[in-house]
Amino acid sequence: MTTNRFRWAWWLLAYVSLGLGLLGVVLPGLPTVPFVLLSAYAAARGSQRLHRRLLAHRVFGPMIVDWQAHGAVSRRAKRLATLAMTGCGLIMWWTAPRPWMALLGIACMAIVATWLWLRPEPPADRTG
Repeated sequence: MTTNRFRWAWWLLAYVSLGLGLLGVVLPGLPTVPFVLLSAYAAARGSQRLHRRLLAHRVFGPMIVDWQAHGAVSRRAKRLATLAMTGCGLIMWWTAPRPWMALLGIACMAIVATWLWLRPEPPADRTG
């Protein structure tokens, strides 16, 4: 374990981002995977116990390993994220008081989706 004097801050960031990621599972519009990845990053610096648990997690573990090893995102995750952003964009378009407000949010999501689809996919021969 690191003897970093800011270990407590990393620990706090790990647990707060994990909590936000878990909320994202049930709250539409709140992303899950970026918060879980941030949690894994922070946990590696502040809580080895949490980091090991995240890497061993049935759902999140493979995504974290792919990201840490290759900066990769699976095609399934890309599709789900794009679908969620599309749904949120439609809701914003229908409910925003002004069109420019919806367009601003949709533009941000389009930038994120473009960045996401430019990420590599995990190697097909991975074990696990």
